[in-house]
Amino acid sequence: MATLCRPAVDVPEHVITMEETLELARSVHADHDQLELALRLIENTGVQKRHIIQPIEVTLRHPGFEARNATYQEAAKERVPPVILRALADADLTAADIDVIIYVSCTGFMMPSLTAWLINNLDFRSNTRQIPIAQLGCAAGGAAVNRAHDFCTAYPEANALIVSCEFCSLCYQPTDLGVGNLLSNGLFGDGVAAAVVRGQGGTGISLERNGSYLVPDTESWIMYDVRSTGFHFQLDRRVPGTMEPLAPALKEMAVQHGWDASELDFYIIHAGGPRILDDLSKFLGVPPEAFRFSRATLTEYGNIASAVVLDALRRMFDEGGAQDTARGLLAGFGPGITAEMSLGRWTTTGRPGARGGTR
Repeated sequence: MATLCRPAVDVPEHVITMEETLELARSVHADHDQLELALRLIENTGVQKRHIIQPIEVTLRHPGFEARNATYQEAAKERVPPVILRALADADLTAADIDVIIYVSCTGFMMPSLTAWLINNLDFRSNTRQIPIAQLGCAAGGAAVNRAHDFCTAYPEANALIVSCEFCSLCYQPTDLGVGNLLSNGLFGDGVAAAVVRGQGGTGISLERNGSYLVPDTESWIMYDVRSTGFHFQLDRRVPGTMEPLAPALKEMAVQHGWDASELDFYIIHAGGPRILDDLSKFLGVPPEAFRFSRATLTEYGNIASAVVLDALRRMFDEGGAQDTARGLLAGFGPGITAEMSLGRWTTTGRPGARGGTR
């Protein structure tokens, strides 16, 4: 049974607080006719601070898409490897034991993918499979877990490495002045995360079932408008209400597995914003405390896109994990509107030595 092991997470050294975000909005957008509404929405996110890869005065400048993408590539090559090495160590594996790398990111572009550079520079085998995912946004964290589960189901002795690299600050567009854009400027943060899914052994979530669900006719609700200046984030005002149609999909997947989604032991949920968690608590019928790991990520790091679910799981590990066989749900939400969902049990079956996988 494939086991999702302890994630490693890193956030950049530059910090911007909620107070600084609000003051910036007041100074930069003093004449905006909906400034007060935007300020209230930013305050309501509950994000106390965010981490960004460049000082805020650099972030606010736009040197052009080419320069920004070069910054993305440079920062990814600098910041991703240490996180991968920690994740491998936590899973008691080495790079040579990994059979597939699933790399998710929606805030920069590389071809070949960073996976090729990682294989060449971190001693992964030359026959390591590569699965880069660039267009699932925040849902990609859940999708990466699901694709790793699928791979380890097909190859039971294989090991998968998940890597999430999100530098949302590189998508700041000073000319985008819609209320949704101003809200996004105070919500998203930067972060890198990695985790191993072991085909055999390991401590963490033993993955049992996964699924996807797309809310019909919502593909324009979260999207990029790609222009010469880069990625322009588009956010529909109806997005915060999407838990009402998505909660039934979570319930149905649990029913198919013989479980009740309202009676699980732990929940690792993508925290796109506080209403996502509040509504999911309401529609699943679980106490707000059930989402404490996700809420902590939102409060301390902001929305770090696909890395949220891995950081929330890391916080669960930090709390001591769960009792053996405890049942749980992991879910990421993003463009589409898409949900990537998985069910599993906590396992503490030990951490045996490295396995060769599918070499």
